[in-house]
Amino acid sequence: MKKYVIERDVPGIGGMSGEELCGAAQTSNAALAKLPGRVQWQHSYVAGDKTFCVYLAEDEAAIREHSELSGFPANSITEIKSVIDPTTAN
Repeated sequence: MKKYVIERDVPGIGGMSGEELCGAAQTSNAALAKLPGRVQWQHSYVAGDKTFCVYLAEDEAAIREHSELSGFPANSITEIKSVIDPTTAN
């Protein structure tokens, strides 16, 4: 599985309540259940009117299928080639 970051334009998401975000996560999980073994959601960052989601997936097509099933846009899909952090300098 490859790792991807997906940028989604979701107007108003930054102002959603915990309950509303719970509902969004449930919608995403229901779509993921229809794609067993092809896509795995790791986590998402909510910032203003966007989310930045980190997924493991067999390919970009699987992420696009999840987007169609969930109704959440995938405005940008970028494969993550590597991860660095402060310990990379050691």
